[in-house]
Amino acid sequence: MKKVTLDEVMGLERYEQERPAFRQRIIAMKKSRRVPVGDRITFVFENHDTALFQIQEMMRTEHIVDIDKIRQEIETYNDLVPDDGQLSATMLIEITERERVREELVRLLGIDRCVRLEVGVEAAAAEFEGGRSKEDNLSAVQYVRFPLSPSARLAMRDPNVPVRLVIDHPHYRHAADVAGPVRAEIVRDLEAP
Repeated sequence: MKKVTLDEVMGLERYEQERPAFRQRIIAMKKSRRVPVGDRITFVFENHDTALFQIQEMMRTEHIVDIDKIRQEIETYNDLVPDDGQLSATMLIEITERERVREELVRLLGIDRCVRLEVGVEAAAAEFEGGRSKEDNLSAVQYVRFPLSPSARLAMRDPNVPVRLVIDHPHYRHAADVAGPVRAEIVRDLEAP
C-alpha cells in the first residue's frame, strides 16, 4: 500500500477549509474498519487515508508548519500504513472506569503475545510495535501488524472462508468475526498498490 508523501499533506489554512468533509469521510470510513473483540478491546484497521488524516490532525492540533517536523509526522504515521501482504490496525483497550485503568492494563500485560488473525485454517500472529508494553506497564493504544501468507491473502477474498480476530490472554479470551464491510475494506487494503 502506498505510504503518505509530503506532497499530499495540506497546509494548515487549506486543511481548515477541507477538514469538515475530509473528517466526515474518515469517520465514516473508520466505522467500517472497526472490530470490537469482547467488551474492552477494539481494532481499527488502518490504511493510507487514515494515516493521512492522523498526520493532518496532529499538524492542526500542534500547529506544525516546520517542514522537518511535518516530515517527522509523516514518518511516524506511515508506520500505520500496512506493507504489502500485511494488515495494520490500532488496538484500543477501552476501560471506562477511570480508577481501574492502571489495574486493568496491568492485568493485560502479555497481550502482545496473545493476538492473532485467523483466515480459515491459517493464523497470523500479531506483531506489536515495540515500546508500548513494559514488564509493569501497558499502553491502552497499541499498533499491530498481521503479516499474511499468499494463501491467506487469497482466502480473504473468498466469503466462504471465515476470518476472525482472536485474543487468547489468560484474563481476556474473546474472538470476533471479521465480516461484511470491514472485510470488504481490508480486502481492498490487501489489493491496494
